[in-house]
Amino acid sequence: MKNEKQLYFIAIIPPEPIYGEITQFKLHMAEQYNSKAALKSPPHITLHMPFRWNENKEDKIFAALENVTDNRQAFDLSLQGFGAFKPRVIYIDIQKHPALEVLHSDLKKEMKVSLNIFNAEYKDRGFNPHMTLAFRDLKKAAFFDAWKEFERKEFGASFMVDRVALLKHNGKSWDVYREFDLKK
Repeated sequence: MKNEKQLYFIAIIPPEPIYGEITQFKLHMAEQYNSKAALKSPPHITLHMPFRWNENKEDKIFAALENVTDNRQAFDLSLQGFGAFKPRVIYIDIQKHPALEVLHSDLKKEMKVSLNIFNAEYKDRGFNPHMTLAFRDLKKAAFFDAWKEFERKEFGASFMVDRVALLKHNGKSWDVYREFDLKK
């Protein structure tokens, strides 16, 4: 069914060992608080929300991402502590970084201009970079228990953002479909 529209989104995926550490936090949320939805995607920072696109026109997505990533310098990004969007979401917080803000802004513009896709962000929230550990299936009561555990927990890590990933939904979960390198 090559003409069918598929689901895609664009993100930054952390390297190992951070990838594994965040996956462990997600597994803990699933086991302790019955929140499994975050396990359907790899640890990531969303740069562009999920969107539907005709699979046989993927080359247009690739070209748009190449326009944004070509000649863009890689940069260091720090993860620091935990945060929440009460009463459903618990995440690892990302320290603000100008290069991340510009990458997001340029990607958002490119998606509008090249692909006529406008849903870069959640409603009116703007860009709030984070790595989700638990969300929509986290019940309110479990959220408050989990937040008691995580609100003062310490976590810190940093990594070089040297690529942007296009993820594609396989019907059950998200897979990294293609990566676009930044200059090192």
